[in-house]
Amino acid sequence: MTAAAVHRVASRPASEVRVLASDIRALRKARGITLIDAATRLGRSVGWVSQVERGISVPAIGDLRALGDLYGVPVSLFFANEPADERETGVVVRAGRRRALGSSETGLVEELLSPDLGGSFEMLRSEFAPGSELPAASERPTEEAGYVVEGTFEIEIDGIWHCLRAGDSFRFARKPFRWRNPGQVTAVVVWVISPPVY
Repeated sequence: MTAAAVHRVASRPASEVRVLASDIRALRKARGITLIDAATRLGRSVGWVSQVERGISVPAIGDLRALGDLYGVPVSLFFANEPADERETGVVVRAGRRRALGSSETGLVEELLSPDLGGSFEMLRSEFAPGSELPAASERPTEEAGYVVEGTFEIEIDGIWHCLRAGDSFRFARKPFRWRNPGQVTAVVVWVISPPVY
């Protein structure tokens, strides 16, 4: 983490602290973890976790790493790009200010299209590199839907493969799924997940 990023943690504007607090609370609740359990796993007090989730305390970079590990998310999720206009906080996400998640090394790069994780669903823009795949099926306690914007995208839902192209869409709930991009170009999918799990 660069010195600039560390400074950014310490000097976050109030609106960004509110988004961070809301996201941390949403991640804990989505995973069914109690305040007591989160505090125990983090080696912190229940009061500290509660203050972080209410935006009273701002976690240090080491705490953000620990929170990312606990909830299984990249630490980059906790670094919101502050809107240019305060009135847009929690409402609008401009194209150049999305939070990027993942890396090109995994074959999947996602951007959070939702302003935060505090609502009843999250919306992601997912880019699947040519030849990338999720080799083992995953199952989440969620309802999910997607719309293919570009490329060819294959998704296996409950043991059945579906080949989708630009303009096609899908939806499933609480079923095992995996995906792959068999094409020669990046596949872009807008993905909606309820409740938020990122």
